[in-house]
Amino acid sequence: MSTPSAPLRVALANGSFEEPVVTGVEILPDSSQTQAAKRVPGWLTTATDHRIELWRSGFNGVPAAHGAQFAELNANQVSTLYQDLPSTPGTKLYWRLYHRGRQGDDTMALDIGAPGSPVEQRRFTDGTTAWGYYTGTYTVPAGQVLTRFAFRSISAAGGNQGIGNFLDGIFFGTAPYVELTKAAVPAGPLEVGDTVTYRVTAKNEGGGAAEDLVLTDAIPQGTTYLPGSLRVVDGPNAGTKSDARGDDQAYYDAGDDKVVFHLGNGASGVSGGSLPNTETLPAGTTVEYRVVISRESGGRQISNTATASYENRLGDTPQPLTSTSNEQITQVKPAADLTVTKAADATTVTVGQTVTYRVAVRNTGPNPATGVSVTDRLPEGLAFLSADGTRGGYDPTTGHWAVGDLAEGATVTLVVRAKATRPGRVTNTATVTGQEKDPDITNNTDTVAICVEPAPSCCDPCSTGV
Repeated sequence: MSTPSAPLRVALANGSFEEPVVTGVEILPDSSQTQAAKRVPGWLTTATDHRIELWRSGFNGVPAAHGAQFAELNANQVSTLYQDLPSTPGTKLYWRLYHRGRQGDDTMALDIGAPGSPVEQRRFTDGTTAWGYYTGTYTVPAGQVLTRFAFRSISAAGGNQGIGNFLDGIFFGTAPYVELTKAAVPAGPLEVGDTVTYRVTAKNEGGGAAEDLVLTDAIPQGTTYLPGSLRVVDGPNAGTKSDARGDDQAYYDAGDDKVVFHLGNGASGVSGGSLPNTETLPAGTTVEYRVVISRESGGRQISNTATASYENRLGDTPQPLTSTSNEQITQVKPAADLTVTKAADATTVTVGQTVTYRVAVRNTGPNPATGVSVTDRLPEGLAFLSADGTRGGYDPTTGHWAVGDLAEGATVTLVVRAKATRPGRVTNTATVTGQEKDPDITNNTDTVAICVEPAPSCCDPCSTGV
């Protein structure tokens, strides 16, 4: 299943004669009469008075077949009702219509072709008991860039030139053609832990409505779906659509890790609706959902496309079609999870003894870390003696240990020796930082406490006895 390349859109204007709104029955100027304040848009007539007759549903007991109004082909004269539409040679066009007699069996012809020489396609004869419904197709011949779609009165019961041939629910045009456009907000580059809002707009650039429209979007690898973020932003049934409620037209499929939107007029929680073309709905419909960038995406790209399935129901049987959006790529900045571990060789010492601290820094990734630095300043009660390590230098004045770059999975160690100078509890903290986003800052600090006891007291030997 695939969507054909989009031809020039062909679609009738005012196909169901809903404009202008009339009361009962009115005979109005056709669209060529631009000086008239109230005229019938889209349609032209060969009648010399340029008049078209519109009926309101229910007038004289005749219901509309589609919408609230319909037309009578015989207004004041036997004539032809038509529209001329730009067309692309080779394009398949679909037509459908409702026809009904007024006083008995009425007959009309459907003519399609170049404006100067349209060709009769079919004749329709219907009585007064029900509307007849008809469909068909027409392929635009080579060189024909303007196509006339016309209804020609053949005969009407009763013989009155101003009576006969009701028309309604007319369509003539190209198949639906849904185009998807996807965007990510913000555009990036982003960091691990950031939230990305994906917005997808579906526009029907074809002629007929896109039926049973369902948009599906797999959650990008390296992200997690943010529950409750599904929303129809614009278009039919716009408003918040959380997957927490079962009656929504959108939901998150945890099994396949994807979001699903049922879109268009009449969409529900179980099926897609109908999306009109952009002549009727210029902005189409827009949906959105949110994801959180996972740790494994650090330093990588997140790639994502959305797809839509829909049907062309203009022919005798539904034609399944699909559409794919542009690929949306978001760059993620590198991330490095740095951990620091500090330990002392003894938890209790006496004044004057040496305390040895070991500080270990590890990069658990997912990317190399740059500009790694540890702050580990000795507190009061400890006097610096020496330091050595596998990387960088230690400044006892500031407590700064310049580690530098650290590969993913690498560990470096610093040994600091100090002398206890006064009794009491001594707490010492080491903190590590780097240039990259750290996905977990809870392990960036480690604290060690030791107890310094007073040195043993000395006394003179006891006096000698006799």
